[in-house]
Amino acid sequence: MGRRAVGRREGASQSRADLRDQYQAWLRHHRLSAADSLHRVLDSPGSSVLTWLVIGIALALPVGLNVALDNVSQLSANWDSPARISLFLHDDISTDKARQLEIELAERVDVAETHFVSRDEALQEFSALSGFADVLASLEENPLPHLILVSPAGSLGGDAVATLRLDLQGYPEVGEAVLDMAWLARLNSLMELSRRLVLAVGGLLVLGVVLILGNTIRLAIENRREEIVIVKLVGGSNAFVRRPFLYTGLWYGVGGGLFAAILVASALWFLQEPISRLAQLYESTFELRGLGIMGGLNLIILGGLLGLSGAWLAVSRHLSRIEPR
Repeated sequence: MGRRAVGRREGASQSRADLRDQYQAWLRHHRLSAADSLHRVLDSPGSSVLTWLVIGIALALPVGLNVALDNVSQLSANWDSPARISLFLHDDISTDKARQLEIELAERVDVAETHFVSRDEALQEFSALSGFADVLASLEENPLPHLILVSPAGSLGGDAVATLRLDLQGYPEVGEAVLDMAWLARLNSLMELSRRLVLAVGGLLVLGVVLILGNTIRLAIENRREEIVIVKLVGGSNAFVRRPFLYTGLWYGVGGGLFAAILVASALWFLQEPISRLAQLYESTFELRGLGIMGGLNLIILGGLLGLSGAWLAVSRHLSRIEPR
């Protein structure tokens, strides 16, 4: 009984050693395939750089547009404020009558707050902001009307605010009622449309990257056809043969993602100075935001995944056609 128990333990130990050896061999082949694929890619620097550039440009275009949209969203977020209606009064409305109208509007239940700006105050503010103080001082009459700023109640929705604007427009003292947030709503709609266009263009370019990588791997398979036939003759599996080409696609994709990150960073660096000067002229604290470290890493990872996808499609399609005769 003791010998049988010893025999069973030896059999179990031998099985574990076989599994360990298989795992070590599998891991060793992965390392060799990755190193050999990288060596083959770097051994042809001209064609490899061209492939990386094509992939990088295809990835940089939608990513750069998306970064631009993110910066515009950041800028418009600073403009976002509660909806406000500007009431421009007729020129013949006196200051006392304008203030009476302000008090009357403030008592409405659908109005949260009102603020009266006389034509003299508006002219002073415009002169200070525009830089045309000398020109405005030479005018015989003040061309600006009285202004009442009306803040709707917070419980009002978009349709209710629009209805309130139409109601205020009906006052005989009001020459024009302007909803200040209407332009921002149009901007947000335009931003949403732009994002959808970027997604559509990005999807097409990503598909193009996969096809480019697939064609590159297909050429690599054709160049190593005889080697593949020999490996299959000695018993190599499809997974064994497929592995080096998958790593080749991975290296092409990672290099393309790296080139894309460099292109986007270079474009943002080129635009940084003029945008900063423009922001200073408008007394704005806006700063151009780039990809950042995580954004660059995500772009490289995306390139690697696209490289693996293109390589897998190409290998799955063409490898089965190569069989020993």
